[in-house]
Amino acid sequence: MTMATVADTDVTVVCNPATGEEVGRALRHGADEAAEAVARARAAFPAWWETPAARRGELLHEAASAVLAARDELSLQLTLEQGKPLREARIEITRFVHTLEHYAGLAKNLRGAYVPNLDVRAHGLVLKRPLGVVVAIVPWNFPTTLLGNKLGPALVCGNVVVAKPAETTPLTTLRIAEIMREHGLPEVLFQAVTGKGSVLGEALVTDPHVAKVAFTGSTPVGKHVAELAARGVKRVTLELGGSDPMLVLDDADVDGAVSAASVGRFFNCGQACLAIKRLYLQEAIADEFVKKLTAKVQRLKVGAGTAEGTTIGPLHSEEQRATLEDQVDSTLEGGGELLLGGKRPDGDEYSSGWFFEPTLILEPPHDSKLATEEVFGPALPIWRIGSLEEGIERANTSEFGLGSSVWTRDLTAATVAAEKLEAGYTWINSAQIIYDELPFGGFGESGVGKEHGIEALDHYQEAKAVVVRQSPR
Repeated sequence: MTMATVADTDVTVVCNPATGEEVGRALRHGADEAAEAVARARAAFPAWWETPAARRGELLHEAASAVLAARDELSLQLTLEQGKPLREARIEITRFVHTLEHYAGLAKNLRGAYVPNLDVRAHGLVLKRPLGVVVAIVPWNFPTTLLGNKLGPALVCGNVVVAKPAETTPLTTLRIAEIMREHGLPEVLFQAVTGKGSVLGEALVTDPHVAKVAFTGSTPVGKHVAELAARGVKRVTLELGGSDPMLVLDDADVDGAVSAASVGRFFNCGQACLAIKRLYLQEAIADEFVKKLTAKVQRLKVGAGTAEGTTIGPLHSEEQRATLEDQVDSTLEGGGELLLGGKRPDGDEYSSGWFFEPTLILEPPHDSKLATEEVFGPALPIWRIGSLEEGIERANTSEFGLGSSVWTRDLTAATVAAEKLEAGYTWINSAQIIYDELPFGGFGESGVGKEHGIEALDHYQEAKAVVVRQSPR
C-alpha cells in the first residue's frame, strides 16, 4: 500500500500519514478554475473595499467565533490529514482563531497620515488603500495557522483572498471556508481552491489580476514563486525555510532550556520552519544538559495522532521521511555520536505510517547535512561551544535567518546575542512561541516581508501620497 497522494485527473485522495487510509477527497482544480476564482474575487473587491473597516472587523470576528465553536471537528480533521497529535491540532485551530480575532480587533485602528505645512498653503496626506486580490499559498505542516497569518490582515485591510492549501492537506481549509461562509463572511471574499502547485499555484501567481502573493513554504519553491510574481511586478510576502540555532550559556536555567529544546525541536514531529534545528551548549553545562535532554526525549511517545498518549506523530509523507533518513545517515557517516533514535520505530502499529524515532546526535561535522540543510523532522544536532562569541559565529554560518534563541541570566550577553544573531526573531529565556503582536519574518534565505504585528498590515495596503493646496483667500 502507498500513502502517496492518489489522484485521477479531477480528484485528489487524501490519506492519513499514520495509516495510509483514505480520509477524504478534494477536487483537483487547474488553470481555468484559478482564473474563475480570481475573477469572482476581483468582482467582489470594490464592495468589500467600501465596507467600513469596523464592519470588516465585525464580520471577521463572527466568522472566527464560528470556527472556534467547531474546534473539535476541525482538530480531528487536521490530525487525520496532516498526522499531528490531536492536542497539537487543537492548539493550531485555536491559534488560527486568535490570529483572526487579533486582526479583527485592529480594524478600527487602520490609519493614514497627515503632513502639515508641506509647502505654502499646502499639506500632505498619506492614504492607505487595499491592494485587491491576494493569493495565499499555504504548506502542509501548519495548514490553518499559516492561512490565518495571511487571511486576517488581508481581509481587514479590504482585500479579497484566494487560498491554495497544499495538495495533501486541503480538507481542514475547505471546511473552515465553509464554516466562515455559513456564518456571515461572503464566499467571494475568501475562496479556497485545491490542486497541484505546479498547475493551480502557478496559474494563480501569474494571473494578471492578482495584486499580491503571500507564500509560506520551502526556499527553492519560494524563489520560483518570486520569479513568477516578478513578471507582473506583484507584491510578495515569502516566509521560507529556517535552521534555527539555540544557544545555552553556562549560567542558564538548564531545566527550562531543556524543556524548550524538546518542545522546540519535536513539536509537530519537527516539521516546522521555526523549529530548533541546531543546539549549541556552553561547556560547563553541556554534559548535564545532554543527559537531561536525552531523558526527556526518551519519554516522548511516538504514535498515530489519534492514539491516546501520543506526543509525536508520523512525518507527513514517505518523501519527507526518506529525506530525513538521508540527512541523518549521511551526517553519521561523517562523524558524531548517536545518542538516541536514528531509525524507524519497531512494531506493527508503525508499519503503515511514516514514523521516525526522535533523534539526538552529539558533535556531528559542522558541514554535515543536519548542520547545513533545513531539517524537517525529529532530529537535533548538538555541539559544545566555549563562549557566547563562538556560539553566535556558529549560529550565523547558516544561509537561513528565521528564528533563534539564547538562554542566559546575563543581561549583557542576552543583549549581545539579540543584536548579533542574524535572524528575524530571537527568544531570550523563552520557548519559541510566535505572538500576533510582534512582526515575524526572516533574514537571508528565510524570506522577505513580515507576518504578524501591525507591520503585517503594511504588506496588504498601498500607500498613496496626496498634496492639498489651499486656494488664496
